[in-house]
Order: sequence, then structure tokens, then C-alpha cells
Amino acid sequence: MVAPEPVVPFHSVHYVLRVLEAVFRHPDGATREQLARECGLPAAHLSPLLALLCREEYVERLADDTYAAGDALALLGSGSGRGMAGRLQEALARLRDSLGAAVYISRYIDGEIRVTQMAAGPGTPPVREWVEFSAAAHASAVGKCLLTQLDRESRRDHLARHKTARLTSHTITSEQALLSRLESRPPTAPVLDLQEYAVGTVCAAVPLAAGPAVGALALSLPVERAHRLRAAAAALHREAAPLALTLTVAGASA
Repeated sequence: MVAPEPVVPFHSVHYVLRVLEAVFRHPDGATREQLARECGLPAAHLSPLLALLCREEYVERLADDTYAAGDALALLGSGSGRGMAGRLQEALARLRDSLGAAVYISRYIDGEIRVTQMAAGPGTPPVREWVEFSAAAHASAVGKCLLTQLDRESRRDHLARHKTARLTSHTITSEQALLSRLESRPPTAPVLDLQEYAVGTVCAAVPLAAGPAVGALALSLPVERAHRLRAAAAALHREAAPLALTLTVAGASA
């Protein structure tokens, strides 16, 4: 028996851009079959991707069951990089409000951790960066999530440059113990930080695949709301693909 082909991930940059380009070439609409031929995607892979694109308003499903550019894709076609960046920030703000937590996008760029976008507010305070995030990968959910996505050599290189210093009584300071945990963790599972980086704060992070750089989507909560962390982490995981889509398209318009 031939094994079934793997499902194309919604947040694959390659397929997202290929579908968007195909849709943009058909201002009067294209059928699902036309798009499948032009993109080289099986219909079973294209259908959930089109559903996600419609949800995020990059594609519109017309009355005759064809697909055309939606409002967000028209914004991309106008070359409005500022508009797409604003759309990304709006998406983060909606996620902040739905989760009731501060949210962050982080990337691993040139061997360092960078927090590139954030949405916080009076009721959803951000983590106080009392030690630079770039030096605290071993203690933060964001850092551990990013390290999980690297190969073994890259992880060891990072930890050789940034030692596993004790930040709180919960911090893992054994490099070997940390590496063992990272290697045994399923790549898509949420990573938690239970006051490892800062006393009084708990965090969660999930991988965010949008472009060649390794990325993470994270949230933070005051420790008195720690009972909400696992449910919030599960919701964060569900929202990673739509947000990665927005991030991908925003990057393409820059």
C-alpha cells in the first residue's frame, strides 16, 4: 500500500505565496481546479489552505464558487508595506485580547533571539526584560522554543555563547539537562516557562514558521493567572498558522 502524502502545512511560505500569486492572476475568479493546476497542489491540500486564506480575507469565495483576491490581498498588491505591517499588529492585538495575555513574535536571526513584535496593555502587562532575552534562551519559553527548532550543533553553539545562568530558583542551569529536554520535546508542542525567567511571570511559546528564519509566537501571564496557562497555550497553538500567514504576507510586501 502506498503511504498517503503528508498534508501541506497551512503556514508554509512557499505554498501560501504560490496560491496568492495564482489568485492574483485571475481578477474575475478562478476555480479550485484551476488553482490546483497552476500551483501544482493536490485538491486535498489546497482546500484547507483556501479556507484559511478566505478566513484571513486574502482570498474571497465568489457566488459562482470561484476564488478571487480579497481585501487584504488587494492591499498587498497596492505595495502598501505600512498597511500590511499595521494588519500584523492588529492581528497581534486581537490575539492579545482573545487570550487575555501579552503576546510576542520572536525570531532567531544571525544566531541571536530577537523580539520583533509585541502586543500588551494595561490588563495584559508584558514581561519585564530584567535580563536581555538574547542572553536568557535557557530560561524563557521563547528561547527554548527557538532552540528546539535548531539542530544540535546550533543549540550547542548558542549555549556556548550564552551560559545557562541561574535567573530564579526555577531556572535550569545544567546545559546537559536543558539539551536533553530540548531534544526529547515534540517540535510543535508548546514550551512553558514557569517562573524560570522572572519571578511572578509564566509564559508559553509555540513555533511560528514564516520565512527562512526560525520563529516563535509567545504569551505571558502574571503568576496569579497561571491556572490559565495551559488553555491559553493551546489557543496560542491554534492561532499560530493564521498569524504566520499574516506575517508571511506582510514580509512579502515589505
